[in-house]
Amino acid sequence: MKKVLSLMLSVLMFITLTLTGCGSKDSGGQTPKDDGKDKALKIVLLLNGNLGDKSFFDSANEGLNQIKEKFKAETKVIEIGPDQTKWEPTLADVSEENWDIIIVGTWQMQEYLQKVAPQHPDKKYILFDSSVDYSKGDFKNVYSINYKQNEGSFLAGALATKITASNMKLANKEKVIGFVGGADIPVINDFLIGYIKGAQHVDPQMKVAISYIGDFFNSAKGKEMALAQFNQKVDLVFPVASQAGLGALDAAKIEKKYAIGVDSDQALLFKDDEEKANLIMSSVLKRVDNSLVRAIELHTQGKLPWGTAEALGIKEDAVGLAINEYYNKNVPEDMRKFVEELSKKIVAGEIKVDSAIGMDTKVLNEIRNAVKP
Repeated sequence: MKKVLSLMLSVLMFITLTLTGCGSKDSGGQTPKDDGKDKALKIVLLLNGNLGDKSFFDSANEGLNQIKEKFKAETKVIEIGPDQTKWEPTLADVSEENWDIIIVGTWQMQEYLQKVAPQHPDKKYILFDSSVDYSKGDFKNVYSINYKQNEGSFLAGALATKITASNMKLANKEKVIGFVGGADIPVINDFLIGYIKGAQHVDPQMKVAISYIGDFFNSAKGKEMALAQFNQKVDLVFPVASQAGLGALDAAKIEKKYAIGVDSDQALLFKDDEEKANLIMSSVLKRVDNSLVRAIELHTQGKLPWGTAEALGIKEDAVGLAINEYYNKNVPEDMRKFVEELSKKIVAGEIKVDSAIGMDTKVLNEIRNAVKP
């Protein structure tokens, strides 16, 4: 009897082992490890403003949409609004939540991120259009993206000068183009320096009317300043002021003068207003969308240089001029070819564009004063 029971137990053990082996065969005979690599990335975008600016924040949102689609990531956009008292608390609160990567942008978030990021070493942060000061703390979990907006603006200045010197429906023939900045800060002045240098590349005598709004939200003031420039014989205005710059585009429509948009392809964004769209000759694209997609792609490959800052330009498709149906229709072919050649020369290093980033204030003032109308 004992032999029979022993034999039965042996058979049962054999069957159990066989079934166990068959059950694990589909996974290569090993129990799959839950190492988290197959889990969807959780990414949140904090905007210290609101969507609908048809510029900077909308471009960031477009990048997040592409990230969601391309990497099957779980994403969310939080619009904090313009109230600065809410920016740091919101960043701190979100850092306590279950996000893998937290994206913020603009120089206004730099200081807050430098406080919050070291308190959450398990989180990853991407700061676009600015950089934390890596010499002032342990920011190995922060990747900063700067843009060579001076390169894109160089093309804009050259184009603006060509347009002003042409007979393209312009009653005024004086050599003056306009610039309306959001604030007198390095990143905005980097646009300005590129714009001036591009204009002078075409015509060393070109003058540039320069105004600063004082913020990035007051579109009424942006409109007022652009109107004042048009009344001063400016042919074309280049507003670099996010939402406040939309007022300058309104002014261009009122005066039937030309404009160059910024950050996003603003002619296409105003396609429902043909009169305005046809006056936006191009836009200096700061491709926040492309740069964010690039960052996440490098992160998934284990190649993103966390703890450092990178400057991205025309070569990385992070800046450039918008080429669309309005550009092709309203800008003559010879001008388009000229701008294309300039772009190639910048990528090849044949043209090196001066930058306001790190520029001495005295030098900056000398350049601005030299082009006053």
